[in-house]
Amino acid sequence: MAKEFSVPPVVFPSPSGNPNVPQQRRASGPGLAPPFQPPRPSNPGVANPSIPFMSFDIGSTTASSSFSAPVYASSSGVGSLSVSGSFEDEPPLLEELGINTRQIWRKTLSIMNPFRVNPNLHEDGDLSGPFLFLMAFGLFQLLAGKFHFGIILGWVTVASLFLYVVFNMLAGRNGNLDLYRCLSLIGYCMLPMVIFSALSLFVPHGGVVIFAMALVFVLWSTRVCTRLLVELASCGDEHRGLIAYACWLVYLLFSLLIIF
Repeated sequence: MAKEFSVPPVVFPSPSGNPNVPQQRRASGPGLAPPFQPPRPSNPGVANPSIPFMSFDIGSTTASSSFSAPVYASSSGVGSLSVSGSFEDEPPLLEELGINTRQIWRKTLSIMNPFRVNPNLHEDGDLSGPFLFLMAFGLFQLLAGKFHFGIILGWVTVASLFLYVVFNMLAGRNGNLDLYRCLSLIGYCMLPMVIFSALSLFVPHGGVVIFAMALVFVLWSTRVCTRLLVELASCGDEHRGLIAYACWLVYLLFSLLIIF
Protein backbone atom coordinates (compact mmCIF):
# COMPACT_ATOMS: atom_id res chain seq x y z
CA MET A 1 0.00 0.00 0.00
CA ALA A 2 1.46 3.37 -1.07
CA LYS A 3 2.24 5.78 1.69
CA GLU A 4 0.94 9.31 1.37
CA PHE A 5 3.28 12.24 2.04
CA SER A 6 2.09 15.59 3.18
CA VAL A 7 3.02 18.37 0.71
CA PRO A 8 3.36 21.96 2.01
CA PRO A 9 1.24 24.56 0.27
CA VAL A 10 2.77 26.48 -2.65
CA VAL A 11 2.37 30.26 -2.45
CA PHE A 12 2.15 32.29 -5.69
CA PRO A 13 1.70 36.05 -6.07
CA SER A 14 -1.77 37.29 -6.80
CA PRO A 15 -2.62 37.76 -10.52
CA SER A 16 -3.91 41.23 -9.69
CA GLY A 17 -0.33 42.46 -9.33
CA ASN A 18 -0.40 43.02 -5.56
CA PRO A 19 2.48 41.03 -4.02
CA ASN A 20 1.04 41.46 -0.52
CA VAL A 21 -1.97 39.27 -1.30
CA PRO A 22 -0.68 35.72 -1.75
CA GLN A 23 -2.54 32.96 -3.52
CA GLN A 24 -2.41 29.45 -2.13
CA ARG A 25 -2.71 26.33 -4.15
CA ARG A 26 -2.66 22.84 -2.81
CA ALA A 27 -1.82 19.68 -4.56
CA SER A 28 -4.79 18.23 -6.35
CA GLY A 29 -3.68 14.70 -5.91
CA PRO A 30 -2.08 12.86 -3.05
CA GLY A 31 1.70 13.22 -3.10
CA LEU A 32 1.80 15.24 -6.33
CA ALA A 33 2.41 18.95 -6.75
CA PRO A 34 1.17 20.90 -9.77
CA PRO A 35 3.79 22.17 -12.23
CA PHE A 36 5.13 25.64 -11.65
CA GLN A 37 3.51 28.26 -13.85
CA PRO A 38 5.08 31.74 -13.95
CA PRO A 39 2.73 34.68 -13.57
CA ARG A 40 1.47 36.13 -16.82
CA PRO A 41 1.14 39.85 -17.50
CA SER A 42 -2.27 41.37 -17.23
CA ASN A 43 -2.13 42.63 -20.85
CA PRO A 44 -0.14 40.16 -23.00
CA GLY A 45 -0.57 42.21 -26.17
CA VAL A 46 1.65 45.10 -24.94
CA ALA A 47 5.43 44.52 -24.86
CA ASN A 48 7.63 45.70 -22.08
CA PRO A 49 8.65 49.30 -22.96
CA SER A 50 11.97 49.01 -21.12
CA ILE A 51 13.30 46.42 -23.60
CA PRO A 52 14.40 47.97 -26.96
CA PHE A 53 12.96 46.37 -30.06
CA MET A 54 14.80 46.23 -33.37
CA SER A 55 13.04 45.51 -36.61
CA PHE A 56 14.62 43.01 -38.96
CA ASP A 57 12.45 43.79 -41.96
CA ILE A 58 14.40 44.34 -45.18
CA GLY A 59 12.42 47.37 -46.18
CA SER A 60 12.65 49.14 -42.84
CA THR A 61 15.14 51.98 -42.64
CA THR A 62 14.87 52.88 -38.97
CA ALA A 63 14.48 50.87 -35.81
CA SER A 64 11.87 51.40 -33.15
CA SER A 65 14.48 52.35 -30.55
CA SER A 66 17.78 54.18 -30.29
CA PHE A 67 19.67 51.03 -31.26
CA SER A 68 19.48 51.45 -35.03
CA ALA A 69 21.54 49.42 -37.49
CA PRO A 70 23.01 50.97 -40.65
CA VAL A 71 21.24 50.07 -43.86
CA TYR A 72 23.32 49.66 -47.02
CA ALA A 73 21.69 50.27 -50.35
CA SER A 74 22.93 49.92 -53.90
CA SER A 75 21.58 50.25 -57.40
CA SER A 76 20.68 46.54 -57.48
CA GLY A 77 18.16 46.98 -54.65
CA VAL A 78 17.81 47.19 -50.93
CA GLY A 79 19.55 44.54 -48.92
CA SER A 80 22.84 44.32 -50.82
CA LEU A 81 25.95 45.73 -49.19
CA SER A 82 28.01 48.46 -50.82
CA VAL A 83 31.40 49.67 -49.65
CA SER A 84 32.25 53.34 -50.05
CA GLY A 85 35.93 52.73 -50.91
CA SER A 86 36.99 50.15 -53.47
CA PHE A 87 40.27 48.27 -53.77
CA GLU A 88 41.12 50.18 -56.95
CA ASP A 89 41.41 53.42 -54.98
CA GLU A 90 43.82 51.90 -52.47
CA PRO A 91 47.55 52.59 -53.04
CA PRO A 92 49.83 49.64 -53.79
CA LEU A 93 51.26 47.72 -50.87
CA LEU A 94 54.85 48.69 -51.71
CA GLU A 95 53.97 52.38 -51.62
CA GLU A 96 52.30 51.96 -48.24
CA LEU A 97 55.50 50.36 -46.97
CA GLY A 98 57.57 53.23 -48.35
CA ILE A 99 59.18 51.23 -51.18
CA ASN A 100 59.29 53.07 -54.49
CA THR A 101 60.31 50.58 -57.16
CA ARG A 102 60.63 53.20 -59.90
CA GLN A 103 62.99 55.28 -57.80
CA ILE A 104 65.09 52.21 -56.96
CA TRP A 105 65.31 51.32 -60.66
CA ARG A 106 66.38 54.86 -61.63
CA LYS A 107 69.04 54.94 -58.94
CA THR A 108 70.30 51.56 -60.08
CA LEU A 109 70.61 52.75 -63.67
CA SER A 110 72.50 55.83 -62.55
CA ILE A 111 75.02 53.65 -60.71
CA MET A 112 75.53 51.47 -63.79
CA ASN A 113 77.21 54.35 -65.64
CA PRO A 114 80.11 55.60 -63.49
CA PHE A 115 80.82 58.54 -65.84
CA ARG A 116 77.28 59.95 -65.84
CA VAL A 117 75.96 59.65 -62.32
CA ASN A 118 72.88 61.73 -61.51
CA PRO A 119 73.21 62.95 -57.90
CA ASN A 120 69.71 64.46 -57.94
CA LEU A 121 68.18 60.97 -57.85
CA HIS A 122 69.96 60.21 -54.58
CA GLU A 123 68.88 63.29 -52.66
CA ASP A 124 66.21 61.29 -50.87
CA GLY A 125 67.90 58.39 -49.16
CA ASP A 126 66.21 55.01 -48.82
CA LEU A 127 67.28 51.62 -47.56
CA SER A 128 65.11 49.41 -49.77
CA GLY A 129 67.53 49.31 -52.70
CA PRO A 130 70.66 48.86 -50.54
CA PHE A 131 68.98 46.01 -48.66
CA LEU A 132 68.24 44.23 -51.94
CA PHE A 133 71.83 44.68 -53.12
CA LEU A 134 73.24 43.39 -49.85
CA MET A 135 70.97 40.34 -49.93
CA ALA A 136 72.00 39.64 -53.54
CA PHE A 137 75.65 40.01 -52.56
CA GLY A 138 75.21 37.54 -49.72
CA LEU A 139 73.33 35.13 -52.01
CA PHE A 140 76.18 35.05 -54.55
CA GLN A 141 78.62 34.50 -51.72
CA LEU A 142 76.44 31.65 -50.51
CA LEU A 143 76.60 30.09 -53.96
CA ALA A 144 80.37 30.28 -53.67
CA GLY A 145 80.21 28.32 -50.41
CA LYS A 146 80.59 31.31 -48.07
CA PHE A 147 77.97 32.27 -45.51
CA HIS A 148 78.63 36.00 -45.11
CA PHE A 149 75.22 37.61 -44.50
CA GLY A 150 76.05 38.77 -41.00
CA ILE A 151 79.53 39.93 -41.99
CA ILE A 152 78.17 41.95 -44.92
CA LEU A 153 75.54 43.74 -42.83
CA GLY A 154 78.06 44.42 -40.08
CA TRP A 155 80.69 45.77 -42.44
CA VAL A 156 78.22 48.07 -44.18
CA THR A 157 77.14 49.51 -40.83
CA VAL A 158 80.73 50.07 -39.71
CA ALA A 159 81.65 51.54 -43.11
CA SER A 160 78.75 54.00 -42.91
CA LEU A 161 79.83 55.12 -39.47
CA PHE A 162 83.42 55.44 -40.69
CA LEU A 163 82.53 57.61 -43.70
CA TYR A 164 80.09 59.65 -41.64
CA VAL A 165 82.73 60.49 -39.03
CA VAL A 166 85.47 61.15 -41.59
CA PHE A 167 83.33 63.41 -43.76
CA ASN A 168 81.98 65.48 -40.86
CA MET A 169 85.46 65.85 -39.40
CA LEU A 170 86.72 67.16 -42.73
CA ALA A 171 83.74 69.45 -43.31
CA GLY A 172 83.65 70.76 -39.75
CA ARG A 173 80.57 72.67 -38.66
CA ASN A 174 79.41 73.10 -42.25
CA GLY A 175 79.01 69.37 -42.83
CA ASN A 176 75.42 68.32 -43.48
CA LEU A 177 75.86 64.61 -44.21
CA ASP A 178 73.55 62.52 -42.05
CA LEU A 179 74.03 58.85 -41.25
CA TYR A 180 70.87 57.71 -43.04
CA ARG A 181 71.94 59.22 -46.37
CA CYS A 182 75.47 57.92 -45.93
CA LEU A 183 74.15 54.38 -45.43
CA SER A 184 71.92 54.75 -48.49
CA LEU A 185 74.79 55.91 -50.72
CA ILE A 186 77.15 53.15 -49.60
CA GLY A 187 74.43 50.57 -50.16
CA TYR A 188 73.66 51.72 -53.69
CA CYS A 189 77.34 51.89 -54.56
CA MET A 190 77.58 48.21 -53.59
CA LEU A 191 76.08 47.34 -56.98
CA PRO A 192 79.51 46.89 -58.66
CA MET A 193 80.49 44.59 -55.81
CA VAL A 194 77.36 42.55 -56.41
CA ILE A 195 78.24 42.21 -60.10
CA PHE A 196 81.80 41.25 -59.19
CA SER A 197 80.51 38.64 -56.75
CA ALA A 198 78.34 37.12 -59.48
CA LEU A 199 81.17 37.06 -62.05
CA SER A 200 83.61 35.57 -59.55
CA LEU A 201 81.59 32.36 -59.62
CA PHE A 202 82.85 31.70 -63.17
CA VAL A 203 86.45 32.91 -62.73
CA PRO A 204 89.14 30.75 -61.12
CA HIS A 205 90.40 32.20 -57.87
CA GLY A 206 94.07 32.80 -57.24
CA GLY A 207 94.90 34.08 -60.72
CA VAL A 208 95.64 37.47 -62.19
CA VAL A 209 92.21 37.77 -63.80
CA ILE A 210 90.24 37.95 -60.61
CA PHE A 211 92.62 40.53 -59.12
CA ALA A 212 92.30 42.68 -62.22
CA MET A 213 88.51 42.40 -62.05
CA ALA A 214 88.61 43.34 -58.36
CA LEU A 215 90.63 46.46 -59.17
CA VAL A 216 88.16 47.56 -61.85
CA PHE A 217 85.07 47.08 -59.70
CA VAL A 218 86.64 48.70 -56.64
CA LEU A 219 87.53 51.78 -58.70
CA TRP A 220 84.00 51.79 -60.11
CA SER A 221 82.38 51.80 -56.67
CA THR A 222 84.89 54.31 -55.33
CA ARG A 223 84.28 56.80 -58.14
CA VAL A 224 80.50 56.63 -57.87
CA CYS A 225 80.42 56.85 -54.08
CA THR A 226 82.92 59.74 -54.00
CA ARG A 227 80.98 61.77 -56.53
CA LEU A 228 77.68 61.27 -54.77
CA LEU A 229 79.14 62.25 -51.41
CA VAL A 230 80.80 65.34 -52.83
CA GLU A 231 77.77 66.50 -54.82
CA LEU A 232 75.11 65.87 -52.20
CA ALA A 233 76.98 67.12 -49.12
CA SER A 234 78.44 70.58 -48.74
CA CYS A 235 82.14 71.29 -48.21
CA GLY A 236 83.12 68.02 -49.83
CA ASP A 237 84.70 69.21 -53.06
CA GLU A 238 87.84 70.49 -51.39
CA HIS A 239 88.38 67.13 -49.64
CA ARG A 240 87.64 64.93 -52.63
CA GLY A 241 90.92 63.03 -52.41
CA LEU A 242 90.52 62.07 -48.75
CA ILE A 243 86.89 61.03 -49.27
CA ALA A 244 87.90 58.91 -52.26
CA TYR A 245 90.60 57.21 -50.19
CA ALA A 246 88.09 56.34 -47.44
CA CYS A 247 85.65 54.93 -50.02
CA TRP A 248 88.44 52.94 -51.65
CA LEU A 249 89.30 51.30 -48.32
CA VAL A 250 85.66 50.35 -47.73
CA TYR A 251 85.11 48.66 -51.09
CA LEU A 252 88.56 47.08 -51.05
CA LEU A 253 87.51 45.13 -47.96
CA PHE A 254 84.43 43.83 -49.73
CA SER A 255 86.50 42.78 -52.76
CA LEU A 256 88.87 40.86 -50.49
CA LEU A 257 85.85 39.14 -49.00
CA ILE A 258 84.94 37.94 -52.52
CA ILE A 259 88.45 36.86 -53.52
CA PHE A 260 89.34 34.99 -50.37
